[in-house]
Amino acid sequence: MDQRNITVFTEFILMGVTQRPELQLPLFGVFFLIYTVTVVGNLGMIILTKLDSRLHTPMYFFIRHLAFIDLGNSTVICPKMMANFVVNQNTISYYACATQLAFFLMFIISEFFILSSMAYDRYVAICNPLLYNVVMSQRLCHVLVGIPYLYSTFQALLFTIKIFTLTFCGSNVISHFYCDDVPLLPMLCSNAQEIELLIILFSALNMISSLLIILVSYLLILIAICRMHSAEGRKKAFSTCGSHLTAVVVFYGSLFFMYLQPKSAHSFETDKIASVFYTLVIPMLNPLIYSLRNTEVKNAFHRVFKYQ
Repeated sequence: MDQRNITVFTEFILMGVTQRPELQLPLFGVFFLIYTVTVVGNLGMIILTKLDSRLHTPMYFFIRHLAFIDLGNSTVICPKMMANFVVNQNTISYYACATQLAFFLMFIISEFFILSSMAYDRYVAICNPLLYNVVMSQRLCHVLVGIPYLYSTFQALLFTIKIFTLTFCGSNVISHFYCDDVPLLPMLCSNAQEIELLIILFSALNMISSLLIILVSYLLILIAICRMHSAEGRKKAFSTCGSHLTAVVVFYGSLFFMYLQPKSAHSFETDKIASVFYTLVIPMLNPLIYSLRNTEVKNAFHRVFKYQ
């Protein structure tokens, strides 16, 4: 290997969402609005589910953690990305890039399994309503949240350490709007096949295992609903699952769009569009999905403001 090509980078240049000057200011406005709604919505959901005693149930415990994950994911990406619209060259330091990658991976992997935990919670609520409070104990809820956090932290550290302990070569320009593992791999001097294989294996494991839990839970829920004799009971069961099912379809839909494209159509540009959706748009949509169609959240919101 030619030693002259090896450079010790102190910073990287993020290409951003677009290089077209006429789009910089409008996009800054759009993403500023998205981030503002995300922060207000998710922070509001966290505070509301803590303050209102009627929302101290397993379902809202998981919704609170989903809101925390969405807020974290968006905060790791959006402020730095918005800087790209107002500066000529958006740089990120070597260690800030590693930190951003680690937190992004931790939050995005956690979301997979929090959504799975929520599906299991809905399964117990509909299929075993009499045993719901016994099965979904406080201890089990903490386990169903704690394990995803530990597992995602392990993966985030594994990939970040593996990538950033290797040497980078040539250009320090990242063809993305944040530090992600895929655009960083071609910049490594050594053969990155081992890391690439690990990323593919773990990504497939995370997506398939979490989705399988959700599909099995909803299959059992559907069987239980079909066995219900009253139309009112069916309607209540569907409304209980509606918000979560919407969140699942939006989240996994954007990921499948990204990963299941034909090789010929696959590019960093389409990856950017999908990434914008699941790192910025979905964290904004989730609190809206769980609040706009949820009378319990609306009532809690009125109760909290009534006593202020």
